[in-house]
Amino acid sequence: MQFGIFSVSDVTTDPTTGHTPDDTERVRDMLTIARHADEAGLDVFATGEHHNPPFVASSPTTMLGYLAGVTKHITLSTATTLITTNDPVRLAEEYAMLQVVSDGRMDLMMGRGNTGPVYPWFGQDIRQGIPLAVENYALLRRLWTEDVVDWEGKFRTALQGFTSTPRPLDGVPPFVWHGSIRSPEIAEQAAFYGDGFLHNNIFWPMHHTRQMVRFYRQRFEHYGHGRADQAIVGLGGQVFMRKRSQDAWNEFRPYFDEAPVYGHGPSMEDFTRETPLTVGSPQQVIDRYASFVDEVGYYQRQLFLVDHAGLPLKTVLEQIDLLGEEVVPELRKIVEAKRPADDVPLNPPTHAERVTAARAAGEAGATHVGDTADPYTGTVAEGTQPSATSTARTTQQEARA
Repeated sequence: MQFGIFSVSDVTTDPTTGHTPDDTERVRDMLTIARHADEAGLDVFATGEHHNPPFVASSPTTMLGYLAGVTKHITLSTATTLITTNDPVRLAEEYAMLQVVSDGRMDLMMGRGNTGPVYPWFGQDIRQGIPLAVENYALLRRLWTEDVVDWEGKFRTALQGFTSTPRPLDGVPPFVWHGSIRSPEIAEQAAFYGDGFLHNNIFWPMHHTRQMVRFYRQRFEHYGHGRADQAIVGLGGQVFMRKRSQDAWNEFRPYFDEAPVYGHGPSMEDFTRETPLTVGSPQQVIDRYASFVDEVGYYQRQLFLVDHAGLPLKTVLEQIDLLGEEVVPELRKIVEAKRPADDVPLNPPTHAERVTAARAAGEAGATHVGDTADPYTGTVAEGTQPSATSTARTTQQEARA
């Protein structure tokens, strides 16, 4: 299993000192955090994408491209790439470029975001969120897998004889996750293509997470990509640790109470009981997160939120050290021992593994791969890319099952 951190890039006042970083300080702190995570031996750094205050991560590929040059091992990813309001042509170009620059040490997670006003800012209608996600991703995949694309859809100008450049590294597109908190239509989309599904459940109880992951696994198997337990799953989480549990509670409480995202709502006691937020000692984090495999089955990526709510940089770096030195080594041993079979993927696929698989199937660098074929495995899914209406109907029925 991979373990890493993600950032939502919030600019929040430290309630204990009154200090509010400006945008430049916050961006530079994020770069420092990512480099420190690499040095600490974590597997993944992921940044969100936002286009409104109080967030600063408006250009994920710029940040990740820089980090590709100053880190050595860590996988660079996104906690959200806005598939609804970004032009899929630009996504194809920017993330293929990042793939080349990082030598394949990257992946990305598609999502619709959680900021309603972003839709009209980019000329879209929030009521079309699901249809946008379906159409834009279908086009993105064609731009990566076909050398010359003729395309016409509902939400952007038609393309005639268009070639996206640069072409994907080694002729194999980046690995894609689809992130969703509450929309089974997105889990359906991930399953249809055989992509990964990440449930960033930082505000949700485990029974909801379990339902969403189970649905994705069932649909992954339905579309012929493998058994349900072979589907690629990721979860979100958030932690605050100190050697002594009570020290962690005392130190984090003012940040929790004043944080814009969850302050002035449920108590910290209630929130830690009902969501994955874990405040305590490293051993308490190990014990709690080790139990998640029992809830959703073995999964391949666990991301932690540690740099939010106004926490100072020094404290964030200390959290990363505790993850790298005490939590992740022990947690990895526990959860990997629970992997049900050797043919259940240990981690998400690396670029090298995907290239090997594509070449074995004769598909690396292939052109004109149809919408209904998985370009990574050659599996032809049942039916064609579902419409947003049919997807919604199927997913709503099966999610209730």
